[in-house]
Amino acid sequence: MDIKGKVHEISPIQNVTETFKKRELIIEYAENPQYPEYIKFEALQDKVNLFDTVKVGDDVEVFFNLRGRPWTDRNGKTAYFNSLIVWRLNVLTGQGAQAPMPDYAPPVDINSAPQDDDLPF
Repeated sequence: MDIKGKVHEISPIQNVTETFKKRELIIEYAENPQYPEYIKFEALQDKVNLFDTVKVGDDVEVFFNLRGRPWTDRNGKTAYFNSLIVWRLNVLTGQGAQAPMPDYAPPVDINSAPQDDDLPF
């Protein structure tokens, strides 16, 4: 799954245990700009570094997996939780975005070329 939005907040890396770390990213998703949604994504383990180049205000495309799990409390009541786990992130605009350098010459405006050429056709 993927979604495009604007970075609203980036958390620091959280070391949950000695061997498990995570980081959260909040995206402002404005399908309807009058009522934006704020969606929390998580990066786990080696993916926490995906957020290093991202800045608040950047437009990004987030690729993620949807996970869900039950949790039962002491009274036997079961609650269900969903997680959006990031596996790839592309910065679309902002400070983290870098325009790739083309491997070819830039296009030329043919309308600005002189009209008095010697071509036979």
